[in-house]
Amino acid sequence: MKTIMIPKEEMEKRVARYDDLVPYGNQHTENIDPKVFEQLTAKKVLSIMAPRNYKGRSSRAPLKGEPGAVISIAECPPGNAPALHCHEQTVENFFIINGRFRIIWGDHGEESLELGPLDFISIPPGVNRSFINISDEYARLLAIIQPVTEAQEDRVSFARSVEGKLSGEFGPATVEALKNIGFHFDAGQD
Repeated sequence: MKTIMIPKEEMEKRVARYDDLVPYGNQHTENIDPKVFEQLTAKKVLSIMAPRNYKGRSSRAPLKGEPGAVISIAECPPGNAPALHCHEQTVENFFIINGRFRIIWGDHGEESLELGPLDFISIPPGVNRSFINISDEYARLLAIIQPVTEAQEDRVSFARSVEGKLSGEFGPATVEALKNIGFHFDAGQD
């Protein structure tokens, strides 16, 4: 096989530098207060790569890849956790970079297990899940979301009660803006 040579300038376009990453909560400020994301997601979610045709909250990732994977880093201070949620059409994989996390699942978070550095877990579509930083340090995990259908999107659903809380605090327009980037409020049983 004949190999190809890529000029350094072209290779630079294929790099996502950590210091340049912007949390997706700060990428949708035209319609959504960043404080809303802190109630739904990890303290900081840094999207690194998304498919070119991806629709959703990570669509503004700096690198555009082939269909099949959305890659982000979730950063959490001690005790931080996203709200319990369900990815309906995607497998969500976590690789613990540093710290310790409790992975929680079930409609009411009734099951859990603990993972530490370099541990990996793969959660299938349809499972209500969350994770919480149980260490005393700022912890990070690599999240790899794999769409399992032709549609390169990630429908994430929270409990119906979360919609009412957000609507009351931030207004119904905020809830609609969240729905436009793939968040929904019909998971599990309230």
